[in-house]
Parts: sequence; structure tokens; C-alpha cells
Amino acid sequence: MSMGAIRAYGADSDRRFYTGMAIAIAITVFAGFSPTFYLKSYFGTPPLDPLIIVHGLAFTAWIGLFVTQAVLIAAKRTDIHRKLGYLGAALAAGMVILGVGAATWAIRVGHTPPGIDPRSFLVLPFFDITLFAGLVATAVAMRRRTETHKRLMLLATIAIIDAAIARLPGVLALGVPVAFGLQDLFLVACAVYDFARRRRVHPAYLWGGLAILLSQPLRLVVSQTPLWLAFGDWLKG
Repeated sequence: MSMGAIRAYGADSDRRFYTGMAIAIAITVFAGFSPTFYLKSYFGTPPLDPLIIVHGLAFTAWIGLFVTQAVLIAAKRTDIHRKLGYLGAALAAGMVILGVGAATWAIRVGHTPPGIDPRSFLVLPFFDITLFAGLVATAVAMRRRTETHKRLMLLATIAIIDAAIARLPGVLALGVPVAFGLQDLFLVACAVYDFARRRRVHPAYLWGGLAILLSQPLRLVVSQTPLWLAFGDWLKG
């Protein structure tokens, strides 16, 4: 097989992998949020605050755009992909603002899982928002380095799906660490694919994935500190 054919095969393999990961994330998000958002009329769950509806729509738009971008690359329409990138950057900025607003609303109304201190639970969305913002900002800054950019965008999206995973039937009852473990399976898939494809793991996966992994035990520790609890009390007003 010629080197050109090998490169073409590798590119096709990458397109299938990233499209598959985008679809897997979309399915996870839909399954997790169906009872409380997408199919709430069917499940008969309580009405949502307008802020949460807007936040949910923005989050959904991001997932939809992420899938669309992966499909465009698979179809070799990088011209449209780049144009939509500007929309993605603007949407990401809006999601950060809405994420902070939704987290603040949740602690003020006590909208957290039973048995968990709302102040401690607040650490989960705040860390998600911080990771998402940092990974997307870095991906945008490195958009001309395709191999790095696409990995960072995938990691940014993985960083915010823990909320959907925790809402899958029975997951939260097993504890937050279980939700983190299921989220980590997406990171494992990225690393395994990279190693199988290139015999090494790309630095973007190493550093970005490590940031997500280290944040998980860190936020559990931070959530119990007096400083964080005082921050939660301040936000509650």
C-alpha cells in the first residue's frame, strides 16, 4: 500500500471515529436529559424556570453543532466547518454565561439532588464551566493546528456531559464517582483510538484529558472546604 493510500485510510478512520464520538455524546445527552427536558411532557416532570430552558437550548445547540461539525469534516466540507466555527465560539461564550447563571439559580432555589448540600454540589457545574471555557478557548486559539484543535473540541464537549451521565437511570444513586467513571470512558476511548492509530497519544489528549481527570477528585475535596462553603453562602445571598 502506498503512503498516500495509508494517509487516506487514516483520514477516513479519523472521520469515522470523531463522527462516532459526536453521535455517542449526543445519544448520552438525550438519554440523560429526556425526563427533565427533551421529553418532560411525557414524563410529567415539573415546569422549568425560563433561565434553565434557555440554558438547555444553548447546551442542545452546542451538541447539535458539534455533531454537525464532525459530519462536515467527514464529508470533507471544511469550508462550511470553518464558517460555523465562528458561531461555535460565540455559542460557547454564551454557554459559559448561562452556565454560571443556571448554577447560581440552582443554589438559590435549592435545586440539587436530595441529601447533597447545595453549596457542595455547586462545585460540579463551576468546574465543568471552567474546563469547558479553557478547552474551547485553547482550541479556538489553535484552530490552524487541526490535530490539536479537533481533540480539544472533543475534550471540551466531554467535559460537560457529566451532568447528562449523572441523570441516566440509577447512576446518581451510585454516587458522583460512578458518574465520573462513566465520563472517563469517553476519555479512554480517545486515548485508545489514538494509540491504536498512531502508537502514541496526542499531547492534547494527555494534557486536556489529565485536566478533566484531576478535576474530578479535586472538586470533591474543594466542595467540603470552608472557603467553598462560604462562597456558596455568598451566592445564595
